[in-house]
Amino acid sequence: MLRTFIAVELPERLVPEIEKIESVLNIPGIKLVEPKQVHITLKFLGDIPEDNVETIASALSQVNCKPFEARIKGVGVFPKLAYIKVIWLGAEGNFETLHDEVERVLIPFKFEKDHQFSPHATLARVKQLRDKAALFEKLKQLEDIDLGTINVDTITLKKSTLRPEGPIYETLREIKLQ
Repeated sequence: MLRTFIAVELPERLVPEIEKIESVLNIPGIKLVEPKQVHITLKFLGDIPEDNVETIASALSQVNCKPFEARIKGVGVFPKLAYIKVIWLGAEGNFETLHDEVERVLIPFKFEKDHQFSPHATLARVKQLRDKAALFEKLKQLEDIDLGTINVDTITLKKSTLRPEGPIYETLREIKLQ
């Protein structure tokens, strides 16, 4: 079985910007995502049999969403400021349509439907935060950050291997939007 998800990759040129943001967020109790691995998850699939990779990739090639420009901006949190579990980088663009199309083409596989989709790229997970005030201050500094636009023309089927020091993501298939 492979632990999988579908993502939009962020371009390599944003890695230094993500590194800068993460250096601000680097405080005890926060586990940062490796900057090169930061991505926008469209759908988490969970464990799939290895022999389903081709059929899922084939289904994803039926996604009816034209390439689009998206803006990567703003830093926020889930689920709320009073109880932070995830710190994210915002993504604005045609992601809802793209997500709906991914959901549509995957119906035959009977994956659980996402209840709520909010396009974002996870920067960090909050484990045991000691200094909430310091984090609030840093989030305030970063809330209006703007990394500019990216061209979304590909989605990727990714494999996630969990390790104590952090996950390793591998691209199984790339699917061009048309």
